[in-house]
Amino acid sequence: MKNLIPLFFLFLISCGNSSSNDKPVTDQSSGIELVVLGIAQDAGFPQSGCQKENCRLYWDGKEERRHATSLGLVDHISGKYWLFEATPDLKDQLNAVQESAGTNEHPSGIFLTHAHIGHYTGLMHLGHEVMGASGIPVYTMPRMKSYLQTNGPWKQLVDFENIALQQMTTDSVVQLSENIKVIPFLVPHRDEYSETVGYRIEAENKSVLFIPDINKWDIWDRSIVEEIAKVDHAFLDATFYDSDELPGRDMSEIPHPFVEESIELFKILPASEKAKVHFIHFNHTNPLILDSPERKEVESLGFNVAFEGMKIQL
Repeated sequence: MKNLIPLFFLFLISCGNSSSNDKPVTDQSSGIELVVLGIAQDAGFPQSGCQKENCRLYWDGKEERRHATSLGLVDHISGKYWLFEATPDLKDQLNAVQESAGTNEHPSGIFLTHAHIGHYTGLMHLGHEVMGASGIPVYTMPRMKSYLQTNGPWKQLVDFENIALQQMTTDSVVQLSENIKVIPFLVPHRDEYSETVGYRIEAENKSVLFIPDINKWDIWDRSIVEEIAKVDHAFLDATFYDSDELPGRDMSEIPHPFVEESIELFKILPASEKAKVHFIHFNHTNPLILDSPERKEVESLGFNVAFEGMKIQL
């Protein structure tokens, strides 16, 4: 059976052959926690039509699937939870975060980063063909809001009031509770249908940076090093390991900061700052998605590789 069992998200390590460092944080029955619900690029792992070495490990029964990148934010005190991204794997991820939150209730909100398939198409599960949800807050930037309002099938979710769009502005504060706030900020990306944002999640004790997609660090109008310094944990775009990962493809058409580039940029950081970095959003060809020599090397340098089921107490 290839589907993830929800308990894997709660008690086990990543849903594949994972590094020895893949140990979930011990669950606490109270407080605020962040749960990693997916680590893969938009299409997940394996990817449709893929017969490359990484994917063959799955087709041959030697690896488990990985879900598209998503985070869950759980407030154990109120029993509420929020999702960051609505991925094509929403049904598995929703079940996992509900298990973690100890509730069968629908999410108190969903935060979207942009209009690429791995980040919003899971909204389809909220419609009358599936959940028939009512008024779930979906937090978006203006272009993303307009896109959902004016294009089918997403417009139907708005018209049937399955979702309630909540427009944000860059660097504004979304106060979720007395102790939790979320701050969106613009990042450069391929913005065909919407703008792209990252998020800073702030709880009572700790803060988290979430940037699953960005073109390159050096074209952003902010310093990623300075942004890392402001938080306790940073989940950062690691779509491709290096420039040779997709032979025959023009990598300039799908720009991301290669892991090797990020490591070169971050190598001067003290160990305490490196330890904040959690690489995430791995393409199916990225060796970091498996228990590979490259992954061991990245971890030996003091960085972290995100894994499904990972929990961080905030």
